[in-house]
Amino acid sequence: MVDYRSEQLDAVFHALADPTRRAMLRRLADGERSVGELAEPFRMTLAAASKHIKSLERAGLIERTVRGRIHVCRLQPAPLHGGYEWLRHYERFWSQRLDLLEALLHEDDRRGAQDTAPPSRRKPRPRD
Repeated sequence: MVDYRSEQLDAVFHALADPTRRAMLRRLADGERSVGELAEPFRMTLAAASKHIKSLERAGLIERTVRGRIHVCRLQPAPLHGGYEWLRHYERFWSQRLDLLEALLHEDDRRGAQDTAPPSRRKPRPRD
């Protein structure tokens, strides 16, 4: 497993915790955007957008360059991989839990089918 520093993961998950920042990242996945373009769908000031962008920059998720008076942002997806790897560690845990749930539901369905069968076809349930 790739070793990612805790501070970087904290910053990535903090940045992703906000729906506005997630939407900004989705827009940047289609190509670079100016700060004004990122702010526009949210009807926020450039100062407010800049605060979100700084959070994304601290997480290493975007890179901002200045072209004249325009600040242009570009997605840097590598830190997302660190978050993915961290979450993937727990995939086995959830897969085991979901497999158990599936088995229990199948058992419940099987028992329900026995209970709804006509009396002549019902199999007696074993007593516990």
